[in-house]
Amino acid sequence: MAKVAFIGLGVMGYPMAGHLKTKGGHDVTVYNRTAAKAEKWAGEFGGSFKTTPREAAEGCEIVFSCVGNDDDLRSVMLGEDGVLAGMASGSVIVDNTTASAEVARELYAAAKEKGVGFIDAPVSGGQAGAENGVLTVMCGGDQADYAKAEPAIMNFARASRLMGDSGAGQLTKMVNQICIAGLLQGLSEGVNFGKRAGLDMGAVIDVISKGAAGSWQMENRAGTMAQGEFDFGFAVDWMRKDLSICLGESKNNGARLPVTALVDQLYAQVQARGGNRWDTSSLVHLLMND
Repeated sequence: MAKVAFIGLGVMGYPMAGHLKTKGGHDVTVYNRTAAKAEKWAGEFGGSFKTTPREAAEGCEIVFSCVGNDDDLRSVMLGEDGVLAGMASGSVIVDNTTASAEVARELYAAAKEKGVGFIDAPVSGGQAGAENGVLTVMCGGDQADYAKAEPAIMNFARASRLMGDSGAGQLTKMVNQICIAGLLQGLSEGVNFGKRAGLDMGAVIDVISKGAAGSWQMENRAGTMAQGEFDFGFAVDWMRKDLSICLGESKNNGARLPVTALVDQLYAQVQARGGNRWDTSSLVHLLMND
């Protein structure tokens, strides 16, 4: 049991903080930009809430965060009301935001000046993974800091690994999103082709998912794609944010991402159709409704 805080109670952070309390038995304090949500969480899980990130972080051994983007992350971490202002030497920040490797390294350096550890720890598994406590966590930072945080991380994860120095967690998450983007476009084309060929897509998916074409996306999304259902899951807006980070980083390291760039533009077309909050499997909508 540890005294911990969780900053950011979105669709991911709300259940993740809950697992820290219910599974880990930790003393959990939360902060959310909308205070009513923090108050609701405290009432539901029996923790406490504060009105600034600094107040939530005070006295904590580990502070988790899961916010929207680089700017949101800086706003809750830095400044007189930020997390770092409330933390003591020897404590650790675990940031579960999907953000840039650049901001991870920036905040790692700022934390080190105070004697505080900083682990960039983006997650994969989506809202369902967060709710069920089975996320995969990709971490970057110092081994000693990771060792302090890993037992708490495992309260909402089924797998967690230190991938390297600061920023390595974010870079690993970029690889994850690059792979998913290309896979979903291929799956969309396959589903659309099968439907237009008059095949029973339920039977097709059942057969090919057992072979080399099988994937999590096929197992969990191909059926709803065939039905044209997208009102759930990981939103297109979020995926475009993530792909923007990937494409930006590729300019720094020289990696060519032609398929990722194409899929990003296809998602822009989905947004133009009003699909900002549709699941990422909605790429098939562009093919089924052309």
